Amino acid sequence: MLVHLSNPFEPTAMTHTPARRRTVLLTCAAAGAAGLLPRAFAQGAGDWPSRPIRMVVPFAPGGATDVVARLFAQRLAEALKQPVVVDNKGGASGTIGTAEVARAAPDGYTLLMNTAGAQVLSPALYKVNFHPLTSFAPICLINNVGLVLVANPGLGVAKVQQLAELARKPGKRLNYAGGSAMISLIGEQLKATLGAADMIVVAYKGTGPQLQAVVGGEADITVDPFNGVQLIRAGKLKPLAVLSKKRSPALPDVPTMEESGLHDMTFSSWAGLLAPAGTPAPIVQRLNAEVLKILALPEVREQLAKIDYEPVGSTPEQFAKVIAEDAERWARLVKERNFQPGS
Repeated sequence: MLVHLSNPFEPTAMTHTPARRRTVLLTCAAAGAAGLLPRAFAQGAGDWPSRPIRMVVPFAPGGATDVVARLFAQRLAEALKQPVVVDNKGGASGTIGTAEVARAAPDGYTLLMNTAGAQVLSPALYKVNFHPLTSFAPICLINNVGLVLVANPGLGVAKVQQLAELARKPGKRLNYAGGSAMISLIGEQLKATLGAADMIVVAYKGTGPQLQAVVGGEADITVDPFNGVQLIRAGKLKPLAVLSKKRSPALPDVPTMEESGLHDMTFSSWAGLLAPAGTPAPIVQRLNAEVLKILALPEVREQLAKIDYEPVGSTPEQFAKVIAEDAERWARLVKERNFQPGS
């Protein structure tokens, strides 16, 4: 079971007893992992780290994943007493930087801050030189990234059921904006789930352009990774449902897809820290313990909340299970929907 931190959006998160208990449990887990380190290091981890560490982000600077990487790099540097340098290696849907880490020496001096899209979906879509799980040593699942189905207010729908009725009307063609392979594939799944045979998934270059397309009426709907919360609050986008298993504290009045009657539309993304396969277990354990400590810091939860990321925290084994399950699911969806990026 993954270790969830108290939710930073929840008003009572800092005073509610269960939330305090979760934070205490997380801190204890980190301390317990750290307590194993002296014996583990004696078995061969040597004097790591004795020089700067590189943290690769397989995307351009300025995005949410880059923000998370820099947030953790700074604090890891303080904990490890060595610089942790963020290295942006964007391109090819995140596969260039991801492949570079897979090829790196497994010595603890190259890390990867990656997302579900680049880690597990891209290998199902493209020919890549890495395996989503066996090429890496998972360290910690850092956060979940929520998704919300939004519509142009002029479409005149306020619920998923109304969208389904509209989508099935003879002669009605909905345009769905997809700013990434993952968002586009979710659109194809939505099309099949709604039975909206005439819905068209239109590719856009990024989640920013896809949102602007919906705001401007060029597209009717899209699935947004909570980049457009302010546009929702300003009335420029209409939220219909969140794709997570439970409602989002950022949009507590918006139902889940399950609550809306769609049972194959639960999705989320994530960000997590990994290293090349073969990285010594004591180094992985040390990094996991330090990341858990960082996740327990109120100021870190606050920073993650600003980009609508939900802190999670996990053991390496739990993170490996998430990667394996997600890789299987996304590969299956690609096959079922006969999906090709940009189509």
